[in-house]
Amino acid sequence: MKTLIISGGRIEANFALSVLEQPFDHIICADKGLAFCYEQGIRPTRIVGDFDSLPPGILDNYRHTDIEVREFNPVKDATDTEIAVRLALELGSTDITILGATGTRLDHVLGNIHTLYLPFEKGVPCRILDEYNRIRLISGSISLGREEQYGDFFSLIPFTEQVNGVTLRGVKYPLSEHSFTVHGSASRGVSNEITEDIARITIGDGIMILIESRDA
Repeated sequence: MKTLIISGGRIEANFALSVLEQPFDHIICADKGLAFCYEQGIRPTRIVGDFDSLPPGILDNYRHTDIEVREFNPVKDATDTEIAVRLALELGSTDITILGATGTRLDHVLGNIHTLYLPFEKGVPCRILDEYNRIRLISGSISLGREEQYGDFFSLIPFTEQVNGVTLRGVKYPLSEHSFTVHGSASRGVSNEITEDIARITIGDGIMILIESRDA
């Protein structure tokens, strides 16, 4: 079951509409993300948030429809994006994409990246997307195809305090059994490039943030 979450960060319309060309079983709007759906004529299946950043009047268009609205007090212990992710998991989602989770508010961006752990720990693939970046959490072994990569660069940043046994093959800057810590060597994995048809990332222990990027 594929779910799209549209949050209240920066959304580039043409890019977002290209993502929406693929089918989703659920479209969850989180707070200001509803403004994008309203402007583009996209019908969400669920709406959540405290709506403190949503332009006045937009929510009223949905209150008397069959679309479920979950409204929260602005004084709460979770961001609207986290609430949306928890709802996606509650609905039984097996794949989650998040738009509008990046932008000028770096505190929200960092919080949203940490929210990726909720589906990660349940084995549900989840990524944050914008027109320049694809962000996800990884562990174990994965392969990246040069033809399918998201942009020309990828970075690996430790998510857990310690990440051991990191081996990179088929890349410009290979590694063998390297250890990362959030305190000292976190930038060692920034801005690498795939040089072969397939790049292979192996992580012995711990979790990394994988960011695939293209320049503006």
